Amino acid sequence: MHLLEVNNLTKRFGGLIAVNNVSFNINEGEIVGIIGPNGAGKTTLFNLISGFLKPTSGTVKFKDENITGLAPHKIVNKGIARTFQVVRPFRHLPVIANVMISMKSPRGARKIEWLKTHERKALDLLEDVGLSELMLEPAENVGHGDLKRLEMARALATEPDLLMLDEPFGGLNPLETDFLTKSILRMHLDEPSRGIVIVEHKLYALMKIAQRVVVLHQGEKIADGKPEEIAKNKRVIEVYMGKEM
Repeated sequence: MHLLEVNNLTKRFGGLIAVNNVSFNINEGEIVGIIGPNGAGKTTLFNLISGFLKPTSGTVKFKDENITGLAPHKIVNKGIARTFQVVRPFRHLPVIANVMISMKSPRGARKIEWLKTHERKALDLLEDVGLSELMLEPAENVGHGDLKRLEMARALATEPDLLMLDEPFGGLNPLETDFLTKSILRMHLDEPSRGIVIVEHKLYALMKIAQRVVVLHQGEKIADGKPEEIAKNKRVIEVYMGKEM
């Protein structure tokens, strides 16, 4: 059984087809990258999977259950969490409070370990993403790179079986990108059964951690394979990369 099954997913906005008959699977413990040029349909695909958009046709199955069109909060409580390109913190609250709010979801609250308080677990998550020193700082005072990491901690607080990261390296400098890459790999080691899906433009970072890469172009899937296969795929090079990596 696949962790996630996307079958013939299509989304139309009037005469525009943003996602066109896309199918792919994700297995437990797999790190999958989704790439493509601007307008390829990557974020629309994320929105369809996470319930922020309803598909025109096609299905999404999670752990063999049809979740197509469910509301986002219901999908979170099934075990799928996501981040956003544009960070959405509670800006007036401290960093640690932002994480603790995510633990108030039914799934996050159910998974609290009896030996840990909400504060302790939130601090552990902040340590995982390198933000523990800013735990009491209001989110509005935190830089963009740190807010990206806060987004990840908030998503992890819901104890997902599938973590979806939408451009996690966007706007980060090389040092921040390297730190976040290592954080993702460390999280994968800590929870080896958790699937991770990453939409990203920074291919040099993505290719270091992805085990498989799905390529979209004009709403259609044009390739699906290991990073080294994708880097040599002539169709991908033609429409997206422009040259071999």
